[in-house]
Amino acid sequence: MSVNKYNHERYPDPTAYEALTAVRREEKRRSRVYRPLVYICSPFAGDVERNIENARKYCAFAVKQKAIPLAPHLHYPQFMDDGDPAQRKDGLRFALILLVKCDALWVFGERISEGMKKEIAKARKKSIPIKFFTTDCEARMI
Repeated sequence: MSVNKYNHERYPDPTAYEALTAVRREEKRRSRVYRPLVYICSPFAGDVERNIENARKYCAFAVKQKAIPLAPHLHYPQFMDDGDPAQRKDGLRFALILLVKCDALWVFGERISEGMKKEIAKARKKSIPIKFFTTDCEARMI
């Protein structure tokens, strides 16, 4: 929808036109606002089905928070076997490489797995901001 230069009586209305054009320009600018890339850190092993469901929920939460979620534990199991120690090690190594590209690490849940401990340690070493959340996506203090 374009902004009309004329009022409802078809007379030129430059003040309204300029104001509405400025609003439209600002809307476009805001739609291109930067979104941080956040690494989603949550358990995978154990109850894998439930953990995958939770990780999807955490990613959806990140999108609602205007962030871009990155959850390697949802991606790599699509073509790597977490039960194979060599592939699991590679998957974690790949994930840690991606982590350092992120703006923040978001840790979900009360249980911190061994893999999550490595991700948290890497984020701390690289001074990547870390936020902790409950399984219900509520911020928590550590």
